[in-house]
Amino acid sequence: MYLSRIWQFDPWRELDRIHDEMNRLFSNTLGRNVASSYPAINIWVNNDGALVTAELPGFDVKDLDITVLNDELRIKGTRKKPDFGKDVQIHRLESGVDSFQRTIQLPYAVESDKVEAKFERGVLTITLPRAEADKPRKIQVSTK
Repeated sequence: MYLSRIWQFDPWRELDRIHDEMNRLFSNTLGRNVASSYPAINIWVNNDGALVTAELPGFDVKDLDITVLNDELRIKGTRKKPDFGKDVQIHRLESGVDSFQRTIQLPYAVESDKVEAKFERGVLTITLPRAEADKPRKIQVSTK
């Protein structure tokens, strides 16, 4: 009985494994793996708004562009490559991407004129207040 469990073939599990492997292969080949998930983003939400953080080491605040429209947040940035001169060859390059664009769908509309962004020690923090019209309202029930 023990051996029958070891050799049991599950075609759905095998298809899932092949699907994951193909996604990994094409993501790495086309270069989307790093760029599509850069920068690392964290999002916290409650009924009043959202807080988004993005880790952006080596970026300058003047090279960041943040836009908000309804329930969509877009963060773009570019980082200048260091110039070591013409006679220098790269021995190793592990610093990730030099430019990025991330669009994040938020769970609700935002008051775009009240959005605040801070950049400190390589971490971008964006406070996104929820639009008043989109906040849940408590409805009073009347009786006769």
